[in-house]
Amino acid sequence: MGRLRFFATAALIALFAIVLTTIAVVAASEFEGVWVVKDSSGRQFEITLTADGKATSTQEKAKEGTWKEEGSSAVISWTTGWTTKITKEGDHYVKTAYKKGAPLDGPPTNKSKVQKK
Repeated sequence: MGRLRFFATAALIALFAIVLTTIAVVAASEFEGVWVVKDSSGRQFEITLTADGKATSTQEKAKEGTWKEEGSSAVISWTTGWTTKITKEGDHYVKTAYKKGAPLDGPPTNKSKVQKK
């Protein structure tokens, strides 16, 4: 009887772990969607972040990239070498952009408010 209880408990724990993992994978990131931002010249463009980690933009220079969530930020790595961060700051979001080779913990090349569509 003790062995049966052990295996039943182990099976329940494994099932619980699978359910939690599935919920975590299915849960959408708050960063997924379309963001309206501005470039260094103040021109508006859109960045789209999808659930599969792809990033696209309507800006002519940086059209494709990948993104991942890091803490309170979505960090976007563009094929041009630039990096963009969309960061939650209190009840709003801010976009910072870093040119190729610039450290992400240093001053950004560009900073603007963002709006989620």
